[in-house]
Amino acid sequence: MQAAKPLFDYPKYWAECFGPAPFLPMSREEMDLLGWDSCDIIIVTGDAYVDHPSFGMAIIGRLLESQGFRVGIIAQPDWTSKDDFMKLGEPNLFFGVAAGNMDSMINRYTADKKIRSDDAYTPGGLAGKRPDRASLVYSQRCKEAYKHVPIVLGGIEASLRRIAHYDYWQDKVRHSILIDACADILLFGNAERAIVEVAQRLAFGQKIETITDVRGTAFIRRDTPEGWLEIDSTRIDRPGKIDKIINPYVNTQDTAACAIEQEKGPVEDPNEAKVVELLPHPRLERDKTVIRLPSFEKVRGDAVLYAHANRVLHLETNPGNARALVQKHGEVDVWFNPPPIPLTTEEMDYVFGMPYARVPHPGYGKEKIPAYEMIRFSVNIMRGCFGGCTFCSITEHEGRIIQNRSHDSIIREIEEMRDQVPGFTGVVSDLGGPTANMYRIACKDPEIEKHCRKPSCVFPGICENLNTDHSSLIELYRKARALPGVKKILIASGLRYDLAVESPEYVKELVTHHVGGYLKIAPEHTERGPLDKMMKPGIGSYDRFKRMFEKYSKEAGKEQYLIPYFIAAHPGTTDEDMMNLALWLKRNDFRADQVQAFYPSPMATATAMYHSGKNPLRKVTYKSDGVTIVKSEAQRRLHKAFLRYHDPKGWPLLREALERMGRSDLIGPGKHQLIPAHQPKVDEYHSARRKNSTPAGSKKVGKESTRILTQHSGLPPRASNGGNPWDKREQAKAAAFAKLQEEKKGAAGGKGKGKKPAKRPAVPR
Repeated sequence: MQAAKPLFDYPKYWAECFGPAPFLPMSREEMDLLGWDSCDIIIVTGDAYVDHPSFGMAIIGRLLESQGFRVGIIAQPDWTSKDDFMKLGEPNLFFGVAAGNMDSMINRYTADKKIRSDDAYTPGGLAGKRPDRASLVYSQRCKEAYKHVPIVLGGIEASLRRIAHYDYWQDKVRHSILIDACADILLFGNAERAIVEVAQRLAFGQKIETITDVRGTAFIRRDTPEGWLEIDSTRIDRPGKIDKIINPYVNTQDTAACAIEQEKGPVEDPNEAKVVELLPHPRLERDKTVIRLPSFEKVRGDAVLYAHANRVLHLETNPGNARALVQKHGEVDVWFNPPPIPLTTEEMDYVFGMPYARVPHPGYGKEKIPAYEMIRFSVNIMRGCFGGCTFCSITEHEGRIIQNRSHDSIIREIEEMRDQVPGFTGVVSDLGGPTANMYRIACKDPEIEKHCRKPSCVFPGICENLNTDHSSLIELYRKARALPGVKKILIASGLRYDLAVESPEYVKELVTHHVGGYLKIAPEHTERGPLDKMMKPGIGSYDRFKRMFEKYSKEAGKEQYLIPYFIAAHPGTTDEDMMNLALWLKRNDFRADQVQAFYPSPMATATAMYHSGKNPLRKVTYKSDGVTIVKSEAQRRLHKAFLRYHDPKGWPLLREALERMGRSDLIGPGKHQLIPAHQPKVDEYHSARRKNSTPAGSKKVGKESTRILTQHSGLPPRASNGGNPWDKREQAKAAAFAKLQEEKKGAAGGKGKGKKPAKRPAVPR
């Protein structure tokens, strides 16, 4: 992996003399107080401005400030005109545009395409403060405001929509967002290196259109530059004759795999491919090789080519061996440089050590911002994820290589939070990141890591080259909880339990000191079919972790519970898979409070499965096996009903499905049957239960926590005569409901007009 220029080695821009601002200004009045006549860079974002390193615009803004630039913020502007985009004046260098911490469509719509009633990144949680496809709209308004000012597009929305991508909400393949937004350059992934390089070059007078060699950037070109070798990836295996072409899926550093043969078939369309002559040397030069993906027009019309392009893209994500990609859109090419080099520990400390105020901008007054309230007492210790879950966007955005902060940097942030953040009570709500326990876990050999092309380090099993040592994380936990004024360190990030079981000492440390009653983990399913499409471990890993969790909880004298997450309707899931999951839930006495159906986010591998019906985890051909896809609204409802097998509202749907599946034996009152044969005539029992009884242990943590499960066994006060207290509660509720029905019948049969019905009994909790 090539070396990268450290973030702190750039010369400072002249405006460094102004020093850091208490908050990056959001108005001309604030600029006047700072003594600024103009901003060098203006960041436009769809989130409220919170000066905290968990918010992307704060990190980028403070990083650019540390380079000596004057940075302003336009947060959640009125997009119906250009006026709000002009309130800080014209920036001297560029507009930086981002939709916010989430894709704007996911932020606004549920998996069922219903409009959300709130927005966690807005003061007061109000919905409607950002447009659909915010990056696109903001970029166009910036161009209207100041036509000649460059637009630098970034953030997770731009990152995940950088190529031609399937859009779930329109059910079609859309252009690269760079084309639709009319931006000048797009930054993908963690963009610290790219944004500093671009800003420095623009400050020295270089034109934006000439910046074409920065890693982690995408831009528009008319043709492939001289000296580059172009490899055509569009010729996937087709039905019939197999053409001898380069295999874009192999490691091309292997000599035997690098032979490129002269094409013997018909002449290619010049707009789609170029004939590649036999190289005099079998080893390709990666830094001068570009892979041509199928064009936008091709992937829009051919779902198999779409899956193929998605596969090639994901195989070119390791910064150590990734090659440039190019994709034609009409008459122009969108060029994608290899992903950025991960930050070193020193650079991570530099980024997180900026003078963040750690609170929302004072202009919001006392309005609460839900996303900030959730993370204000948490500390991010790392970035990246090598899990590669196909439904998740973390790996696509942050990469597979874990980027770690030092112990000293993390401890210093906890101390600053303790001393400066209002309302701190001594409880740190999380030490984590994309996962709770990948801190300082990496490949045993940097050379192996540099050449690896596997999409996951832990699937189908943990790679033999992965170092699963948790000792540094254990040491960090001990240092953090020993700090004066710190009463408790909780771990709220999702735990990778298949890694945790490799370190019993870590599990013991976690369970003994850092679980606040409940610990969330994500097995996602129990059946091998969907789990393989998710690239998740089998349920056996969960069972192993559960045994360790219960053992160490008992040794610590604590009553603690696991909260597992599950997904309905994921590609590869059949009705039988969901039925088996429901039976597992019932056997293990779990009842879902809320459930999450699969959400096809842009660029995810599972989304390519959803759109194409093919599996990009394997070589894609027209003859390759298909993937079971759940698309109809009726089947998605059924799969969610299986997850909530205990909810009477779903019983009619489940009865019909079980009868159709030939599993009527699961309908009835028996312990091993899934749902009862009878249906309440009215829904009062269900309504009373929802109104008066929240399942023990359940909690709502905002819209992002939509898959919370609660384990009922043992959670209510224990019955004096033994047995399962939840069963006794259910029996009491059923008896109360039966009594209510009898009283209603009696009231209806009573004589005289206006006779009041019997008083409704309280449903026991």
